[in-house]
Amino acid sequence: MRDKMQMNPMRHRRLIYLAISILFLPFVSGCVTKQQPLYYWGGYQTQIYGHFKGEKAPEEQILVLEQVQERAAADNKALPPGFRAHLGMLYGQTGRSERLVEELENEKKQFPESSAYVDFLLKKVKKP
Repeated sequence: MRDKMQMNPMRHRRLIYLAISILFLPFVSGCVTKQQPLYYWGGYQTQIYGHFKGEKAPEEQILVLEQVQERAAADNKALPPGFRAHLGMLYGQTGRSERLVEELENEKKQFPESSAYVDFLLKKVKKP
C-alpha cells in the first residue's frame, strides 16, 4: 500500500518539467512580436473576387477601392501588387482613360517588375 502512495520518480520529474514549462510560457510568448503585413489589403481581395463573379458594377468597385486607397494612405501603408492596375482597369471600363493611364503608371512605379506587362497594357490603351 505504501508503494502505491509513493510517486514514481520519473512521473515526479515529468510533473516538475510540466510545471516549469507552464510557468515560463507567458514569459516566452510575451517576447514574440507579431509581424506586420507587408501590404494593406483592406477589401481588395473581396473586390477582386466580386469582380470576377460579376457581383458588383465597376462604379461600386471603384468606390470601395478608392476608400481602401485612402485608408492605406492615412495609415501610411503600401498597397498590394496589382491594386492600382485593377483600379485602373475599372476606370477604363467606365470610360475614364486618363485615370486608367495614371493608375497603370503608378503601378509601374511601385512595382518595377511589372513594367513589361503594364507597358503592354498601356500600348493597348494608347492605340489610335
